[in-house]
Amino acid sequence: MTSSDTAARAGAISLRQLRLFEAIGDLKSVRRASEECSLSQPAVTQALAKLEDQIGCMLVDRCASGSFLNEFGEIFHARVKRFFDQTEEAVICSGATAAPAAARAIVNRLTRSQVRTLTSTIEQGSFEDAAAALGISAASLQRAARDLEGNLRVPLFYRTAAGILVTPQGAEFGRRAKLALQEIVWGLEEIDEARGGASRQIVIGAMPFGGSVLLASVLDDFLRLHPQADVRIMSDSAAELTKSLRAGDVDFMIGLLPETGMEDLQSEALAQTPYSVVVRRGHPLIQKGRVSIDDLVACDWIVGETGSSRRRCYEGLFAGREGPQAQIATCATPVIRLLLERSDRVTLMTTFELQYAEGSLRALPYGPIMPTPSIGITMRADWLPTKLHADFIGLLRDHVAKPAAPLRQVG
Repeated sequence: MTSSDTAARAGAISLRQLRLFEAIGDLKSVRRASEECSLSQPAVTQALAKLEDQIGCMLVDRCASGSFLNEFGEIFHARVKRFFDQTEEAVICSGATAAPAAARAIVNRLTRSQVRTLTSTIEQGSFEDAAAALGISAASLQRAARDLEGNLRVPLFYRTAAGILVTPQGAEFGRRAKLALQEIVWGLEEIDEARGGASRQIVIGAMPFGGSVLLASVLDDFLRLHPQADVRIMSDSAAELTKSLRAGDVDFMIGLLPETGMEDLQSEALAQTPYSVVVRRGHPLIQKGRVSIDDLVACDWIVGETGSSRRRCYEGLFAGREGPQAQIATCATPVIRLLLERSDRVTLMTTFELQYAEGSLRALPYGPIMPTPSIGITMRADWLPTKLHADFIGLLRDHVAKPAAPLRQVG
């Protein structure tokens, strides 16, 4: 079963089924859950049976003393509770209410079609494209959008000459709702793995200058541990990968850690990786016993993109004086390596990157260069990794902690 199949299974589960299952797990009784949700006991029993059929296994063991979650039920219940907690937080952050009890009441009125309307409009850019993507009429989509606004009582959409667009409040609510729904997908994946099924997809953001190198160093070990894993690697600028991480399109990022944190993200530093001035093997400056700042100014440089850690270190290196010529700014490590190997250009490169330069590049005797960045993992602050994620992150930690790794370990 593919990752898209799992997402389709998750999308077929209604929010009503999830509410009932959460109540059964919390109250350990189908009867009490039916009273809590103001439904008949047969209706709750039927909803549970349908949910178990959709998931493909029993979740609840029923006996005379009550209804108790089994191993798979415990796995799924934990994810369902996270889904509701995150959706309630999304409601509060939208400005609909500040009271948790009121937020829960609003969430209980939401339907999957309402949430899907918003998230699809954000992804597709317009009502018309969202309706086409969902395979429904524009009238049906607009009706669901009105119902969602009516439940939240905050403006989620606005009309322009170009059509109906999403407000900033709507975009933030949609982002948070999408992350919450991902919990259900992960719950199904964890159950499948617990039942001996194939490993699922893992989406990793490889940040420029170190992310791709560190990722490649553990990928083979990870695939030996999970031979059926579907690994998707996204490479982009740190800013774009951060957007993807916050939107839930990336599970976690690997690379140089951001110098300033975000409230909804957290980073784990694995090792310090100082910058060195790097040139090709056989570069004229290698023959000098000592390299001066004037020597560096005379060179043609490759610099990092604006806002990158490498760019800030480069600017600090030549602060207070006229800097060298720097016509090329890029974060593409393969491009940088090729340019260095074929010219007398100079750049800054971390010790970790240099370790994997296959002997074609050399560090000049110049430094230290400050500040010293750290390489590590950036993830969402409220993220609960699956076993697949946890195993990959564990391999990263073990790899960096090896004594042979020429990095200064953090902590």
